[in-house]
Amino acid sequence: MAKFGNLSVFSLLFPLLLTIAAAAAAPRRAGTGDFIKSSCGATRYPALCVDSLSVYAPSIKRSPRQLAQAALAVSVARARSTAAFMTKMSKAGGLRSRDRAALRDCVETMGDSVDRLSKSMKELGAVGSRGSFEWHMSNVETWVSAALTDENTCVDGFAGVHDNVKATVRAKIVNVAQVTSNALALVNRFAQRRAAAGNP
Repeated sequence: MAKFGNLSVFSLLFPLLLTIAAAAAAPRRAGTGDFIKSSCGATRYPALCVDSLSVYAPSIKRSPRQLAQAALAVSVARARSTAAFMTKMSKAGGLRSRDRAALRDCVETMGDSVDRLSKSMKELGAVGSRGSFEWHMSNVETWVSAALTDENTCVDGFAGVHDNVKATVRAKIVNVAQVTSNALALVNRFAQRRAAAGNP
């Protein structure tokens, strides 16, 4: 190999090769980010959508199905976390019986939401393996819609609760409802795109 003083041609070209490799990789990363951002534009809470799903970019790539799956996973995780928080809060001292009852009712309702969202994830994963696409997607859309209703019902259940309890819990439930709303929009978008493409 030719030498330039004490440096080889390779050592001179190595930084350039790294720059070229980084430049080649950048469009792929940007493309994934652009895909998530453009897809989230179809949701009711696009900024929250992008923020909650960007971490899943490597697995989502440019797949509408993986995007919907990731959105459902976010909803399940936040619903579980919120239910656990409310369970702990319901056992705290100094609560009125009305406040405690509202928390317990909401924990039960959020449990139903988690079950429905989990079933939706499993059903979406089964698309293409058995049964018709329309049948699977109808189940997914029905269950996610029901989960969103559960979450909104939970919010409504705090109408007569003390302001400090209501403010603390309501913010968490509203966040769950918002990510679930986004998940439903992305599920619907996936179903519409597959239908337009003429799925079997």
